[in-house]
Amino acid sequence: MNWQRARTDEKKNERKEAIHKAAFTLFKKNGYDNVSFNGIASEAGFTKSNMYRYFSSREEIFLNVFADLFEKWFEDCIKGLQKLEQNEVISNFSKTWVKSLMSHPQFLDLTPILFVSLEKNSSYEQLLEFKKMAKNLLYKISIEISRIYPEIEGEKAFRFLTLCHAATSNYWAAATQNEALKKIYQQDMFKELKPNFEKDLTTSIEIFIQGIKAS
Repeated sequence: MNWQRARTDEKKNERKEAIHKAAFTLFKKNGYDNVSFNGIASEAGFTKSNMYRYFSSREEIFLNVFADLFEKWFEDCIKGLQKLEQNEVISNFSKTWVKSLMSHPQFLDLTPILFVSLEKNSSYEQLLEFKKMAKNLLYKISIEISRIYPEIEGEKAFRFLTLCHAATSNYWAAATQNEALKKIYQQDMFKELKPNFEKDLTTSIEIFIQGIKAS
């Protein structure tokens, strides 16, 4: 497909959405390091020159895609947390948090890539803009966490968010198994080692909350 130059905001947004979709498909399939700017252009049906009308680099595309998915998860997460009472049972908090994540599998698919590959290659300007957006959203989440658990505020709330991000990235990556691993985990001697994203992350969040409250 050869796109003509977009002349309205609606058309420009349509073009960006096509680029986002193509980029996500390639990042999930091939990993960040194996995806090029030209490859995204080809997948989206753009010429390289047309791509530059919207994005300057692969890194900028990734950050835009991830930021969009991040904001969608944030909205659901906040809605879930706002329904919880002060000093909510920790298991309920943990289940609410994990449920919000599992409702956004595309966000989870790209989360492990963020620190492993992306931040080594992005420019200062690109990262600064992304970090400002992320900090703003995470701050709003930290306020809700502090409302639910008054002992967890400020630095402690951000410590929870850092721990949760690391656990989420690792558990989701582990849950993505090739056919060989799937066969291995079907064997009785390895069944106990099979990753369970929902169960493992729920348990970890409970431990994080209990530990931070006690610290």
